[in-house]
This record gives sequence, C-alpha cells and structure tokens, in this order.
Amino acid sequence: METQNQQNNIPSRVEISHRTIIFTVLFLIGLWLLLQIKEIIYLVFVAFILMSAFKPLVEKLEHFRVPRAMAIFMIYILIVGSLGYVGSSVIPPLISQSIRLGESIPGYIKTVLPLYTLDSQTITQQLTPLGQNIFKVTIGLFSNIVSFFTILVISFYLLIERKHLEFFLGGFMGLEGSKRLLLILHKVEERLGAWVRGQLTLAFVIGFATFIGLTLLDIPYVLPLSISAGILEIVPTIGPIISAIPAILVALTISPIFALIVAALYFLIQQAENHLIVPFVMKTVVGLPPLVTIIALLIGAKLSGIEGALLAVPVVVTVETIIAEYSKLKS
Repeated sequence: METQNQQNNIPSRVEISHRTIIFTVLFLIGLWLLLQIKEIIYLVFVAFILMSAFKPLVEKLEHFRVPRAMAIFMIYILIVGSLGYVGSSVIPPLISQSIRLGESIPGYIKTVLPLYTLDSQTITQQLTPLGQNIFKVTIGLFSNIVSFFTILVISFYLLIERKHLEFFLGGFMGLEGSKRLLLILHKVEERLGAWVRGQLTLAFVIGFATFIGLTLLDIPYVLPLSISAGILEIVPTIGPIISAIPAILVALTISPIFALIVAALYFLIQQAENHLIVPFVMKTVVGLPPLVTIIALLIGAKLSGIEGALLAVPVVVTVETIIAEYSKLKS
C-alpha cells in the first residue's frame, strides 16, 4: 500500500513532441518576420482598402463596356488630379493658418479665462508647433511618392486579378473551399468598401458645411477648423465636440454672441448629420458601436501612431466581418 502511494506521489514526466517544438519555433519565426515586414503589410492592407472602395465603381464602368484596366486608370487619374489640386491650392494656406492658430490659442485662452493665471510662454511653446507638426505628419503620409505609387500599383493588380481569384483558389482549396473563402472575402470587400466610402463622404460633407458656415460668419482660420471637423468625424460623439471647441474659442474673442452662433452652427450641422446625412450615406453600412470605434482608435494610435489610428477601424471592420461570416458558415 505504501509502495503504491509512493508511486502515486511521483510526478509524471511531461514530454514535448518534436512536432510541438517545430511548430513553436516556426510560429516565433513567423511572428518575427511579420514584425520585420509590417510596413509592407500596411501598404498591402491600404491597397486592399482602396480595392474594396473602387471595386463597385470599376464594375459599373465595365457595364458601360469600358475595359477594366481603362476604368481603373480613369479612377486613378481623377484621384491624382484631385490630390494635385489639393496639394497646390489648399495645403499651403492650411499650414500657414494652422501655425497662426496654434500661436494664437494661448492668447485666446487668456482672453476667455482672465481669472486664471496661465503660463503663456509654456503654452505657446507647446502649441505653436502643434499645427505644423500635425500637417507635417499628414503630408509625410502622402509625400512618399514611392509608397503612394506602390499602393496604387498593388490595388491596380488586385482589381485586375479579382475576377480570376475563384479559379486561382480552386486549384489550392477545391471548389467548395474556394466558394466559402470567396463568400467571406466578398462580404469583407462589400462592408469595408462601403464603410470607407461612407466615412469619406461624411468627412467631406461635414468639412464643407463647416467651411461654408464659418466663412459666412467671417471666423478666422476657417481652413484648419473645417478640415479638423471633417477628420474628427471618424470619432463618434467625442469628435464633433472636440472640433467645435477651437472654433467657439476663436469666436468668443470676437464676442459672446458670435460664440453662441458658432456653437449653434456646429449643433445644427451635427443634428443634420445624425438625422439626414448619416441615414442617407451610411444606409448600406453596418457600423461599429461608438465605444468599439473609440477603443480601436486609441489602441491603433498606441501601437503604431498615426498609421495605426488611420487603419484601426478598417482592421476591426475586417476582423469582425470575417468572424461573423465564418460563424454563419459553420452554423
């Protein structure tokens, strides 16, 4: 009996198979490789987003007997021409107005809150380069000509070869497996493309409406204020409030009545967006909950800075769609 108890107390030996060791080593090597090529992964994912956004338009042009390659080139010419116009006519005054706004904010704060003792010099040192740094980062994202054209080339080939993907996958996965994968991929493309087009439309409409309203009110620094309103549209609930604060602060230095009018302008634009623009623009898009969007933006910014914040929501949309569609196929 004692001998049996002693045998039971002997710890069993844990054996690790060679297959487990090989799998672990290969997994760590793959993870290291992904970290080394993360910039390339960014480029490919951005190209996939562009492909998802352009695909419906390319297919519509094909219905009018426009060759697929020609349809893609037509879209690219429109994009490059628009970017050239923005770069030559909008960005220079945008940067100068942003720098002046950053330099003026400490004085505005001191005017609006005269009872508080503020270290004006410290605030100026922190805020003066704010606009310049923001737009240096923004320009840096698009000024890399090699990366920009690499994205266009990758998205071009993704659009061209998309029609042959079923035949290509069938040779590797079989007919049934390729159909399942293509069904998931089609849903990802559909939802991601609709989300991108919807967000860009909302940003343009809100930015343009803010620009018109602030111009009619003769509020200074209209370009950075209106563009920030369009960009922050991606952040639900909080974004419009944050974009309104600088405009109200600037208007408050003119007169309290002007500040109230500007606040009313932002409120009316927001109400029009919620009740008219969003239902019309985003009717085909299954949006993310606001909390999920905010957390995704924070995590993306923490992990990869501006690039991570820009790609955070598309990544979440893609992953959520894949999981949802895969669960439907399994059930």
